[in-house]
Amino acid sequence: MAPDALHARPGLPALPALPALRVGMLGIGTVGSGTCRVLARNQALIRSRAGRPVELRMVAARNLVRAREITGPGIELMADPQRLVRHPQIDVVVEAIGGCTDARTLVLEAITQGKHVVTANKALLALHGDEIFAAAQAQRVMVAFEGAVAVSIPIVKALREGLAANRIEWLAGIVNGTSNHVLTEMRDKGVPFDGALREAQRLGYAEADPAFDVEGIDAAHKLALLAAMAFGTRLDFAAIDIEGISAVQPADHLWAQRLGHRLKLLAVARRCAQGLALRVRPTLVPERSMMAGVDGAMNAVMVQADAAGTTLYYGAGAGSEQTASAVIADLIDVARLERASLAQRVPPLGFHLGARDSALPVLAAGDVCSRHSLRVTLREGAGPRAVDGLLSTLADQGVQVEMQVSDACEHAFVTAELREAQMQQAVRTIEALPDVRGPVRRLVVEPLG
Repeated sequence: MAPDALHARPGLPALPALPALRVGMLGIGTVGSGTCRVLARNQALIRSRAGRPVELRMVAARNLVRAREITGPGIELMADPQRLVRHPQIDVVVEAIGGCTDARTLVLEAITQGKHVVTANKALLALHGDEIFAAAQAQRVMVAFEGAVAVSIPIVKALREGLAANRIEWLAGIVNGTSNHVLTEMRDKGVPFDGALREAQRLGYAEADPAFDVEGIDAAHKLALLAAMAFGTRLDFAAIDIEGISAVQPADHLWAQRLGHRLKLLAVARRCAQGLALRVRPTLVPERSMMAGVDGAMNAVMVQADAAGTTLYYGAGAGSEQTASAVIADLIDVARLERASLAQRVPPLGFHLGARDSALPVLAAGDVCSRHSLRVTLREGAGPRAVDGLLSTLADQGVQVEMQVSDACEHAFVTAELREAQMQQAVRTIEALPDVRGPVRRLVVEPLG
């Protein structure tokens, strides 16, 4: 596209020429390299949508030789990230180094210097977002983070803008591709968790240390951001009930199927009468639901709203250029809105800081009501009376059974909603029955509306 193409189309009024948005990037690993490539490849398209050029001017990196191989000539490289965030020739800083310690320091310094910030760092924002967003408001700069949640899925924009007129009732997401890939392999190939994880590492879906992914921490970081945008509450990562997938067994998938469900690591935020329920847990979802078909490394977020109804957002949850797509979408927003007033910009979490809902508390895990699946193994030779005794004991504990399937000595149940603390007590009671052998396997069931 010619340099003045935007301003010289026949029949259109001339647009004022705007200077380029000057971008500095911290780090040039997976996210940074993808951002560099897509900015270069789609330069004209990005300019036509932003109304001005978006130019990567500087990169701070530890390995400058490798950085030059990625950027090519024309981009200034430096080893000192502080120099970049303070540089007067930079308008917006892309934080692509990850982690929380150095990233927090550099992001806050960039804001202090009056620079906008774009990041895909969900851990940084889940743990320090309130501090960062308050600092940005004080300096009248933007902090954008579409790439921090579900990467290629524009769920941040959907919650902050597309669903802005709605009262959100609940949202549920498969937001960690590593865990979803491992669970899919376990289900489809019948392999145990350790074998599926090793295969995911071999294919590059899982890190050498996969704890953040498989223990649910990464998904919880994303849920903290999703819940704050959906309900207007403060970021509260510490209040999320988290359980990962390392204890999932191949048999869990088989019994889920017999119960008409599939097993997913699901991040859920739900508005309840007493407050907000937040959890990341291995969860049974109905086979007929759209979420049940989200397999492999893909991500999806389902949102239930009062006016829009149920909407589903689906796409890749990881990848260099997939993340770059979200990062550059944020850069385009900054380019469009840089000169707008605070009142005209979309707030980072969708609610202006003074209007966020502090009256919606996060419920303690024990107070959350859920449906559950229980898998109970009875001793060999235990007859119908043992099953009747089990059902009677569950009823005495306030557990209403809605569905039951059996196979020899194993019996699986789906229950009606019950408080978590009551269900824990009920499980302890039936595990003490003389006919029950071994621990009861319990999983949350999410009907998804």
